[in-house]
Parts: sequence; structure tokens; C-alpha cells
Amino acid sequence: QGVRCVESGGPEPGVGCAGRGVITSINFLEENGAYEDIDYVSYDVLGDVVCGGFAMPIRENKAQEIYIVMSGEMMAI
Repeated sequence: QGVRCVESGGPEPGVGCAGRGVITSINFLEENGAYEDIDYVSYDVLGDVVCGGFAMPIRENKAQEIYIVMSGEMMAI
């Protein structure tokens, strides 16, 4: 009830910048009215900085607040 969920993919590994897919997805959602009448939006993105693309939403002012959640588990590295 009142919850929207979206999943997006990116280019094949080694073909392009996956982080660029993040900002492309956000722009697509904005253009299609997905953020209208929404109180909160949560993204689960990798902290990987291979091409710097995952920081795009921050650089383009798409976020008002950012929370970084980290883990010491090997799978998180």
C-alpha cells in the first residue's frame, strides 16, 4: 500500500559504466513522474568507484541526505 519499487540494470560488465546507468535510471523516473507525491525515496547502490558513476546522483543534486551503510564482511569488499 503506497509503496513503489523499481529495479534497473546496467551495461554488461566491462562494456560501460554501471554508475551511468544509475543516473540514467533516476532521470528516466523523473521524466515519467515516478517521484510525484512521494515522501521518501531509498536507493541501494554499490559504493564502487570504478568509473565514478555511482557518485553521479550526489554530484547532480539528486539527493538531499545520504546515509552510508558499511559492512566488514568479505562479500562487502
